[in-house]
Amino acid sequence: MFNRSRFVLWVEAYLFYPTSFFQRLLSYLLLPLSAVYCAVVLGKRFFYRKRKLFFTIPIVSIGNLTVGGNGKTPFCIALAKEHSSIAIILRGYGRKSHGLILVSDNGQIMCDALASGDEAMLYAKSLPDATVIVSEDRVEAIRFAKKKGAKIIFLDDGFSKSYISKIDILLKPVPEPPNSFCIPSGPYREPRFLYKFADLIVSEGNDFVRHVEVLNASKRMLLVTAISKPSRLDAYLPENVIGKISFEDHYMYTEKELENLLLQHNATTILTTQKDAVKMATFDIPLSILKLEVEIFPETLAKINTLLAPKR
Repeated sequence: MFNRSRFVLWVEAYLFYPTSFFQRLLSYLLLPLSAVYCAVVLGKRFFYRKRKLFFTIPIVSIGNLTVGGNGKTPFCIALAKEHSSIAIILRGYGRKSHGLILVSDNGQIMCDALASGDEAMLYAKSLPDATVIVSEDRVEAIRFAKKKGAKIIFLDDGFSKSYISKIDILLKPVPEPPNSFCIPSGPYREPRFLYKFADLIVSEGNDFVRHVEVLNASKRMLLVTAISKPSRLDAYLPENVIGKISFEDHYMYTEKELENLLLQHNATTILTTQKDAVKMATFDIPLSILKLEVEIFPETLAKINTLLAPKR
């Protein structure tokens, strides 16, 4: 019988920390595909650098070179809280919609998580005065945000959009994965040397710290998540977690399957992340929440404000 959790963790281990002979062999066998992938990525980046689009308001991209799990979303939320008249723009991975969708209009939520995707809904609920937009076309979304009155725009995962003139902040994982190959041989979406094209590189412990607490804790909590690198939550789990179920990143749950998981494990609540919880908001399921917040160090905020200052 197919074990989804075991498969998700195996893929994570393969990409980031290949240890078995088979994982290492597979990584090397797929290197030709990684080379083709890198050639396409770099070709697009350097082609579009000559055709940059400039906008009249500050645009800040928060991104990472690896396949997620570095605290990008909570870092962006924390940074956005330092500013007013903001818009958050992201693609909206996992959503059941297409095109430009206004998720939150100056704090008023305009759709559900199925239409927005989990990350966009988390932004909308975490930033009560923000405008949140999902769109495959970031340029169209930027122009729309400007019409809505945004004074500063944050692009979630916008580093690869080299055709947009912006401030690029990259989150570097701590520790960095020993496997430095690009996908499908490793965890990097773009080659590591592209860190030098970032305006600022930040990392946990050096530029920010996470604060985690469990809301509505119960006696027997079953951890259920659909995030990248689910094992990173292990350090924050209380002792009364009786099991861990991992789905693929951005997976959209059904109420019935969560009910079945509660029964199968005799759990009192589902323990999940804030990102996952927005997809369970309409379910009649008892939830415990891993609340994660990022505190950005003052000296890092000062560096970002310097980057945002008008150039003379």
